[in-house]
Amino acid sequence: MKSKASSPAKVILFGEHFVVYGVKAILCAINKRITVTAEIIKENKISIKSNIGNLELEPNKEISEINSPLKPFYYLANKLLEDQNIGIKIDVKSDIPLGVGLGSSSACCVAGAAAISRLFNKTSKKEILELAIEAERTIFENTSGADCTVCTYGGIMEYDKRNGFSKIESEPNFHLVIANSNMEHSTKSVVKDVKQFKEKDENIFSTLCNKESKLVEDVLELLKDNNIVELGNKITENQEYLETIGISNEKLRKMIQIGQNKSFGAKITGAGGGGCIFALTDESNLRQTMNQFKDENYDCFSVKIDFKGLDTF
Repeated sequence: MKSKASSPAKVILFGEHFVVYGVKAILCAINKRITVTAEIIKENKISIKSNIGNLELEPNKEISEINSPLKPFYYLANKLLEDQNIGIKIDVKSDIPLGVGLGSSSACCVAGAAAISRLFNKTSKKEILELAIEAERTIFENTSGADCTVCTYGGIMEYDKRNGFSKIESEPNFHLVIANSNMEHSTKSVVKDVKQFKEKDENIFSTLCNKESKLVEDVLELLKDNNIVELGNKITENQEYLETIGISNEKLRKMIQIGQNKSFGAKITGAGGGGCIFALTDESNLRQTMNQFKDENYDCFSVKIDFKGLDTF
């Protein structure tokens, strides 16, 4: 018996870092996907194949002893086998760049939870999400679950620490050009640096949080109206706040400048210090924006919002 599931990547549009301190963030799913195929096998083993390596182990190993980025899949398979005398073979195919803040691990956990659980039960999206967050905690202990949520339900959502997740019903029609700096960075280290910035000057940081909070509320209205030009202005404004808290650098600034030249606005997405930036475009300036990055030899691609989310077949 086989089961197959696919889940999209994600982009943080607004609110990264500030969300840690109670401000809303806005995230969206994008049309780059991970597809997971799961199959019950006679051998009592869990076998995982992917483009980042392979893992094959017997069931009931301690998850803390497994040193592999594939351990969320092992966790899910082991949990759902429940000491049955069978095994599971898992195949992972991805077109999401790894380790650049686009939610590849969350998409893996969601697609993996769906494909593996549906070998045994007709699980709901809610149940799949709960399993995915459990699996993601094997690699990111303090995950908020925001990425897994948007990868499950698709579209755009708002998230804050107090109220959790809320789907935004707007379906704006824009493109994002995502450019990869190819710079290694540590999310943990950048988060620590932002915390130090906050502790050094609480007043400045509090003012920035208030400004970001107002910006996000404005964005929620602009999304309803599909006002791309004003959304671009808000993206540029948000980037200024990210510059102030110190998560940018010379290379990212150069990329943002390239992006802003032809697009409606460009900013860092995710932790910063490396990873990706995105530029907001529509059909009128998509090609010119892409060409500017390519002319400077940056890896880039265009995406649209994925409104489907998790797909099982």
